[in-house]
Amino acid sequence: MLTQVADCVLTHRSELLENNAVVVLGGAGALVVDPGLTGGEMACLAGDLRALGRPVVAGFATHPDWDHALWHAGLGDAPRYGTARCAAALRDLRSGADWRARVAEGLPPEIAGEVPLDLFGLVTGLPAGTARIPWDGPPVRVVEHQGHAPGHAALVVEDSGVLVAGDMLSDVLVPMLDDERDDNDPVEDYLAALRLLEGVAGDVDVVVPGHGSVGGAGEVRARIALDRAYVHALRDGDDPDDPRIGPAARPGWEWVADVHAGQARRLARGGGRRATPRPG
Repeated sequence: MLTQVADCVLTHRSELLENNAVVVLGGAGALVVDPGLTGGEMACLAGDLRALGRPVVAGFATHPDWDHALWHAGLGDAPRYGTARCAAALRDLRSGADWRARVAEGLPPEIAGEVPLDLFGLVTGLPAGTARIPWDGPPVRVVEHQGHAPGHAALVVEDSGVLVAGDMLSDVLVPMLDDERDDNDPVEDYLAALRLLEGVAGDVDVVVPGHGSVGGAGEVRARIALDRAYVHALRDGDDPDDPRIGPAARPGWEWVADVHAGQARRLARGGGRRATPRPG
C-alpha cells in the first residue's frame, strides 16, 4: 500500500526488512526508487501506481546492495538510473557467470524463493557529477557519497522537502560501514557522507531511510547526530550508547547488535583503515 509522506512523494513498505520504496509523482508518471523486496510486493506497488494512473517513467537505485537494485516486470521498462559507481559495481557483479547464485546466497531465507532476479542490477550510470535525475518530473537532486557502499546516492526531492537517504539515517539499523574493501577508509567515508547529508538538512522536512520509519520535521539532524555518535564510538573502540543495539532495540531487530559486533571486530583487527580523529 502506498503511503503519502509529502506532496508528490509516497512510500511503499516491504514487510521483512522494512525497506521503503519511494515514489515521486510527476506530470508524465512516476519515478520509483529502490523497489523491493519480493515479487508480490513489487507487483502490489505496480498495481497501486496503475490505480493512480501513473505509469513508471524512471527508476533509481540508491546503491548496489541487492535489496536496492531490484525490479519487476510489472513496473515496465522505463530507464533505471544510479550513479556511475553504483552502475559499475552492479555491472561487474552481473558479469560473472555465477552472479545469480552469488546474489541468492545473500537473500534472507524467509523470502529467498520470492525475490525475482531477472531484472536485478540493470542500471544505467549517470555521468559523474550529475546534479539531478533526468526525468520529466519534480527536480530530484543527487547527493553522491561513498558511505556504506560505492556510489551511494541520497536524493533530495526539492519541491517536496524530502530526503531519500538510502541505507543511512535509519531508526532500526546502525550505520553499516563499507569495511571489507582494502582501497578505502570506511570510517572517514561514512563521516564525510554524514557531512554531505547535514549540508542538505536545512532543505528538507522529511527523511525516508532505506529501512525503518519515515522521520518528520527535526528528525533529519537528530538521526545524523545519532549516526555520527555511533561511528565515532566505533572508530574510538568505545561501546556506543545507541538505542538500536541496546535494551531499547525494536523487538525482532536484536540481530542488529550482531552487525555492530562484527563491525567492531573488523575495525579492531585492522579490517578497515581507521580515519584520523577529526570532527565528523
